[in-house]
Amino acid sequence: MSGQALPATAECRCGATQITVSAPAVLTAACHCKGCQRMTASAYSVSAMYPAPGFEVTKGTPVLGGLKDADIQHYFCPECMSWMFTRMSIFPDGVNVRATLFDNLCWYAPFIETQTRDKHPWAEAGAAHLFHEFPSAEQIPALLAEFAEQLD
Repeated sequence: MSGQALPATAECRCGATQITVSAPAVLTAACHCKGCQRMTASAYSVSAMYPAPGFEVTKGTPVLGGLKDADIQHYFCPECMSWMFTRMSIFPDGVNVRATLFDNLCWYAPFIETQTRDKHPWAEAGAAHLFHEFPSAEQIPALLAEFAEQLD
């Protein structure tokens, strides 16, 4: 798989909020949890995790939404309520951007699928690694290294 052309801009449905990433994604994922299903009105969400220093909100001021949990913060455009990105305490140095907000997704494919316990039997994302819940902290370094290798 070839990498994403950088810098890349993602925007909400109405264009009021934009994000720019200047560093390559460190992991891509499809999440099948009930929360993602409900927030996307689909079978799963797709995201790309970027290092926080390579992530910037370049237009608008996203607002917190979803469950507003201390461990997971979901950010939305305040105008159209598009789900833009997520910050998680288990990945403090990363930001999960909703991949479908980028115009060009030819570089994207989910590398991992999480929360497959909630997966619909007909929903196939084709990821290389499947997790009943989330990968453990011990598994993350190997996943990041394997993902980086496929971009070379």
